[in-house]
Amino acid sequence: MAAKEEVFKRGTLAPGFELTGNDGEVYRLSDYKGKKGIVVFFYPKDNTPGCTTESCEFKEIYDEIKSLGYEVFGISRDGLKSHINFSQKYELPYIILSDEDKKTHLDYRVWVEKSMYGKKTMGVERSTFIIDKEGKILKEFRNVKANGHALTIYQYLSKLSE
Repeated sequence: MAAKEEVFKRGTLAPGFELTGNDGEVYRLSDYKGKKGIVVFFYPKDNTPGCTTESCEFKEIYDEIKSLGYEVFGISRDGLKSHINFSQKYELPYIILSDEDKKTHLDYRVWVEKSMYGKKTMGVERSTFIIDKEGKILKEFRNVKANGHALTIYQYLSKLSE
């Protein structure tokens, strides 16, 4: 399978977002400009096997990612109640943002046509974006496998800070 072409080139200004987190607070990408880099991972659905694996792996490596100067956010289309339950159930230390109207999914172009068993549907392409302190995309990871992905992100960030 050929590598998927990047949608956003390195240095592109990341699409802004304003979304409510599982803690009830509103988070904006602009709030972090000049302060911290951001790791934003889009996932399909709370409490599903792959999404739980990915979310828990980010939990396990969260402190290490923070020590490199980055904050982690998960984003899915689930509502706040689902996010609160999911976050509490797995004791996730980072914020999960709700994008029920899928505006941010569309802005980041992760709401895509998928094909399963010959049937075409629309859905979330599991993707992660690393955004620097200036709000620019450093790297995008698209169509990722949940297992081991958080470690890949940490290793990429570690190399950046060498």
